Amino acid sequence: MDAAPREAWERVRRRLRAEIGEEVYSSWFPRLELDMINGGSVRLSVPTRFLKTWLQQHYVERLTALWREEMGIERVELIVRSAVLRPPGAAAAVRAMTPASSATTTSANVARQSMDSGRSGFAGAPAVGSGSPLDPRLSFSTYRLGASNRLAHAAALKVAEAPAGSGPVFNPLYLHAAVGLGKTHLLQAIAAAGPEHGRSVVYLTAERFMYGFVAALKSQSSLAFKEQLRGIDTLVIDDLQFLQGKSVQQEFCHTLNALMDSGRQVVIAADRPPAELDALEERVRSRLAGGLVVEISPLDDELKHDILAARVAALGQQHPGFTVPTDVLSYIARHCGQNGRDLDGALNRLLAHNQLTSRAITLEMAETAVRDLVRPSEPKRVRVEDILRIVAKHYNVTRADILSQRRTANVVKPRQIAMYLAKMLTLRSLPEIGRRFGGRDHTTVLHAVRKIEGLVGNDRAIADEVEALKRLVNDD
Repeated sequence: MDAAPREAWERVRRRLRAEIGEEVYSSWFPRLELDMINGGSVRLSVPTRFLKTWLQQHYVERLTALWREEMGIERVELIVRSAVLRPPGAAAAVRAMTPASSATTTSANVARQSMDSGRSGFAGAPAVGSGSPLDPRLSFSTYRLGASNRLAHAAALKVAEAPAGSGPVFNPLYLHAAVGLGKTHLLQAIAAAGPEHGRSVVYLTAERFMYGFVAALKSQSSLAFKEQLRGIDTLVIDDLQFLQGKSVQQEFCHTLNALMDSGRQVVIAADRPPAELDALEERVRSRLAGGLVVEISPLDDELKHDILAARVAALGQQHPGFTVPTDVLSYIARHCGQNGRDLDGALNRLLAHNQLTSRAITLEMAETAVRDLVRPSEPKRVRVEDILRIVAKHYNVTRADILSQRRTANVVKPRQIAMYLAKMLTLRSLPEIGRRFGGRDHTTVLHAVRKIEGLVGNDRAIADEVEALKRLVNDD
């Protein structure tokens, strides 16, 4: 391929990284490659169908706009490239380039080397044992603490600092939070710190785990795949909510059981608690819930201000002279989103305006630069568990009564109202709601929703009752 398209592709990647921030970029884009440019279209390739679907849904329009600005390209096509197994001996050649005695060996390299040495004899297996890439910036020293994440940080640090040969601290340690609240930061910090305490650690995204397992099946090396993961001290799995496929889930369950039963540490993160991972089998959810489950709450303004100050200091090292006044940091903390990625986006916007226009960063300038990022507080995330608890208390029945098969009037009404509220106040589908209500069919949920809708429209007392329950759930 000519140099011009390659150079354009590098410019597109740099601009995209600057816009979305390093954390998001390193999660989704490192394996996106330029495949071909033909006339007014460009073809990019990724290794998995899952990654293709995610990028298609979230970033293809932005990629198209960047290519249009760089080369007048009007169409971006994403394809899944054929999986090519690493030839035998390739891993050894890579290791030879990074001697174990080198003073510059990073924690991530140590983890990869320890796994490489443990999988001799499995040359045909996918190199999933080396784990997903680690971002060296995501360490315990760079993690900012507040009331919302202090418990999660303390648990993660306890696991990371466990000496080699010691038993699990909390098994599994399960962290859950909405996007951008620091789950991945803590997981990567655990993975990076493990080798410092003599522990072999593998950090994998759920997508990487799926890719490795499917590739192992295709190459008839599934046994080697299992041995790679079961021969480690600590397994760290990120974004478990993306784990899909019955056979993949079964293998994950077997691996989870094998590691925990043999006294190995497992750390997992997802965007919801185990009970709400409806795509996973009940036995997996039960095993996950049996460990230490910790929620990372939304960031308060003080913690957001602290995070912003730390990231401004880091940006100032890369761009000498870049500073942000305290009143601007306070404005962004109050008005620009609820998570770290929102804050990164606002700072990147300020940096771009400062560097490209040479304007000093003032509160007035910031209000203009981030005006489209300012939004009202996000609505409270309602959980089915909250609805069940509040409805049960209101009608003086138990949660078990609502989930049971009982058909008495004092149970049927609360059950139907709870199903109605679950449909109105959450993003759960009818089948998902049915599973949360004792494994009921989606048609049962639909019947309940329609029944309560009819009552609300015709019975003022019921309408007031439902509205009161809605307020209780939203104010909880």
